[in-house]
Amino acid sequence: MLGLEGKTVQGDQEGVQPINYNGLKVMSVGFLLKSPDDAVIWRGPMKMKAIRQFLQEVDWGTLDYLIIDCPPGTGDEPLSVCKLIKNTVGALVVTTPQKVATVDVRKSITFCRRMQIPILGVVENMSGYVCPECGAISASFAAGGGRKIAEDMDVSFLGSIPLDPRIAEACDSGQAFIKTFATTPAATIMRDIVAKLEARIDRGEDSI
Repeated sequence: MLGLEGKTVQGDQEGVQPINYNGLKVMSVGFLLKSPDDAVIWRGPMKMKAIRQFLQEVDWGTLDYLIIDCPPGTGDEPLSVCKLIKNTVGALVVTTPQKVATVDVRKSITFCRRMQIPILGVVENMSGYVCPECGAISASFAAGGGRKIAEDMDVSFLGSIPLDPRIAEACDSGQAFIKTFATTPAATIMRDIVAKLEARIDRGEDSI
């Protein structure tokens, strides 16, 4: 999504050096594979070891935020992160509107509460479709799943991001959508969500 295919990481006395993308420090298992087609077949202990190495052996330097993108659900990866990082600022929960997705997201919120991880809020992704010609947003799925989760589970709802073909275009070419297509409805919504997140973090607001 950042156009970093083929990049490899190097190590020095300070540790493993992450890839720098316009000021964004990036680390991924993908940088360690010989081929992008290689499968990563790891069980729990191997995943735990890799996450520990990413956290402890990578020379992150001074960061504004450390953002860890976990796969959906309540598996080994989020559990390992919770055990390795203390005093986490919080979890941002992302869902799509369909019921099959929201069921898993509810479990993720319950998981965070049991692990005492503050919940910064819920974002609904792929909420409607943006016409690339006229900019109108139409419903592709049954919208509102993310908002209903937030209401039912008493957490903040941060916004709904519509499905825009230009998001995929930007990701496939390694561009920042929010900058390349800054005037689109989806980019405006993303900036609003980021502003809400920053404000909540600055004020120390969250839900347990």
